Amino acid sequence: MRITITTLSLAVLFAGLTACNDGGSDVTAKPIKGAESSATTPEKPAKEPFDPAKSQAQEPAGPTTTMVFDTYEHDFGTLDEGDAVTHIFSFTNTGSEPLILDKCKGSCGCTVPQCPKEPIAPGASGEIEVKFNSKGKKNNQTKTVTINANTDPGQTILKIKAFVNPAEAK
Repeated sequence: MRITITTLSLAVLFAGLTACNDGGSDVTAKPIKGAESSATTPEKPAKEPFDPAKSQAQEPAGPTTTMVFDTYEHDFGTLDEGDAVTHIFSFTNTGSEPLILDKCKGSCGCTVPQCPKEPIAPGASGEIEVKFNSKGKKNNQTKTVTINANTDPGQTILKIKAFVNPAEAK
């Protein structure tokens, strides 16, 4: 019985292969998945690389503008654990639409940004104050502030850094 099933399977496979290759068929050969060439043709544009964060980002509603910061990173240098410090990031609306800062968020509770609530006119400047509290932090610290606005791209990342000397053990 075992030989019969194997023989029957081979016969069906052979019949299927020869039936598809009779020479008079309109069947077009398809490439094997994963064996595609890297060249692009007008019929098949290049695929965009997969970016999982792209689907998470929200497109700004309404017209977009641009903003430019004087600096996107600040290093507080060396601090003692428990020190609270502040830095002001200055920016300019370089676009032609009012700039609306939708959301400003620190990467942790020790980093607190204060963003303007009112729209920033084209050509006008604004400031974002970032407070960093080093209580409970030790050694190298890098924190971020994420700003969502009606800009393209919709998010801007600011970075603060410090080296925090650990407090003396009591």
